[in-house]
Amino acid sequence: MVRLDRVIHGRPYEETGQGLVFRPCAPHSVLARLGDKWTILVMSHLAVASGHRLRFSSLKAGIEGITQRMLTLTLRNLERDGLLVRHYFPEVPPRVEYELTEMGASMLPALEGFTSWIRDNWPRIEQCRHAYVEARR
Repeated sequence: MVRLDRVIHGRPYEETGQGLVFRPCAPHSVLARLGDKWTILVMSHLAVASGHRLRFSSLKAGIEGITQRMLTLTLRNLERDGLLVRHYFPEVPPRVEYELTEMGASMLPALEGFTSWIRDNWPRIEQCRHAYVEARR
């Protein structure tokens, strides 16, 4: 059986005698993180912030609907993945600010493309969803 390694949209696959085979890859967790609605909003908010740094309370106030818990989890995950850095200032009371890293900022054009595609296609997606539901009634 001959296998040829190929790539489509950055995703590797193999051509086998039984057809094409796509395998999950390690970046799946990164795709899930970047596709999360809170991640996109946090990164976007930091990108347009004056000085590109914000405190937790400013982030929370500027992102409609996010809970304290979800913001905390999102910030921790972005910090863990190297997309933002947490600056701690040992003052009284302590001050913490968040800022995108160089890698996090480099992700912004891709996020813009992704969100632009969604914005441009959202009405059609809604129409397709409606048609799908109606066809199954």
